[in-house]
Amino acid sequence: MKKLLAIVLMLTLVIGLGACAASQTTAAPTTAAATTAAATTAPATKSFKIGFSVSTLNNPFFVTMTEAATAKAQALGAELLVVDASDDTAKQASTIENFLVQGVDLIIINPVDSKAAAASVKTASDAGIPVISVDRSVDGATVVSHIASDNVLGAKLAGEYLISLVGEGAKVAELEGVPGASATNDRGAGFHLAVDGKLDVAAKQTANFNRAEGVTVMENMLQATPDLKGVFAHNDEMALGAVVAAENRKTEMVVIGFDATDDALKAVQEGKMAATVAQQPGLMGEMAVEYAIKHLSGEAIEASIPVPVELVTK
Repeated sequence: MKKLLAIVLMLTLVIGLGACAASQTTAAPTTAAATTAAATTAPATKSFKIGFSVSTLNNPFFVTMTEAATAKAQALGAELLVVDASDDTAKQASTIENFLVQGVDLIIINPVDSKAAAASVKTASDAGIPVISVDRSVDGATVVSHIASDNVLGAKLAGEYLISLVGEGAKVAELEGVPGASATNDRGAGFHLAVDGKLDVAAKQTANFNRAEGVTVMENMLQATPDLKGVFAHNDEMALGAVVAAENRKTEMVVIGFDATDDALKAVQEGKMAATVAQQPGLMGEMAVEYAIKHLSGEAIEASIPVPVELVTK
């Protein structure tokens, strides 16, 4: 009887140990699977530091661009350092130097002057810091990518529309942007592609993309050439200045701008401006940050990324 009881106890012990062993064997794969799943779902992110030198924040167009770039950077977990160059080439050059000291991973530049910016871009590139240009290009230095509207096409559309409104042979004026800026060069080139030989561009002068200067320059043009029938301004701020100048002199004149800012779109709807060329500054700002992060993450990006434009009329 004692021998039988001992056998029963031995069998019970063996079965119990086997059950424990089986329980430990099935638990191990579950723990490994959970670890693998956690590693898969946890995003492998890196916070990049990006410097953004914008030509001026005294212009609604660039304010919109900067706000959109800042929002995109926040959404993507990047740090964006924004510095206003105040339309000063020396200040912009100093800003680029400061970005290098601050250890940025990439620089986005909206040049004050396309040629003057080349030296700063070369300095950054030599330091191993990539540069992306937005809206205005850099002449004389290589950037990773250039993101901008087709300024030549937009201005050509504006010129063709101006011809249709004032008729061939009419005297018109041209308000030019900041001298040396690629937008100034491209918009001037596009405008003249359309109007040369068809309109008499009797007056042209820079108003530096500024509304107040646009008023003064346009008033002087109208005083010197009172029979002007229209004006193409390289941006909406100058176009809105031209509207004020024409009103001050009680002169009817066709005014076409470029950028499609809120004030300009309102002026078009009210009939004060004939048209404006619609750019997308917000989209440009977003794209600049998005492609900066793509490049820093090892993705290939195109050297030139166009942003669509269109002519906006009433």
